[in-house]
Amino acid sequence: MNVQRLFINGFIIFFGIGIYFLAMDFLGLSNLFYLRVLNLFIVIYGVNRTISQNRLSGVMGYNTNLLSAIITSMIGAVLSVSSLLAYIYFIKSGEVYLKTLSEGFLFGGGELSIYQYCIGLLFESVASSIIISFCLMQFWKGKVETINKVD
Repeated sequence: MNVQRLFINGFIIFFGIGIYFLAMDFLGLSNLFYLRVLNLFIVIYGVNRTISQNRLSGVMGYNTNLLSAIITSMIGAVLSVSSLLAYIYFIKSGEVYLKTLSEGFLFGGGELSIYQYCIGLLFESVASSIIISFCLMQFWKGKVETINKVD
């Protein structure tokens, strides 16, 4: 497992999500929940890139590639949520901006503190990262590991 590859692809996820959400905020669309779901495609791109680079460099095995996929997506998720926390806290002056975001929030909604919002968002991103990693590994399963083949 190439740790540098995991961090590079995790940073690609982080930068992609950051640019996407800054563009949504600039356009005034950050309160629309269904548009926030589209960041899954950015995570899918980064995780798929990790698995395909692993395959090209000869890293085989389902579990190894699954762990690489989960670590890559978790790097992107933790960096994204921590930068959102800093963005809300320092740039947007906190609670006022948070009220516009939390209306479409999946867990809780209503009156949340900045830290409760970010912890809930981290929970959502961990769940989606693991689901995306498992789904992509189902696609790559036959390509990275030979199953039930007799030599």
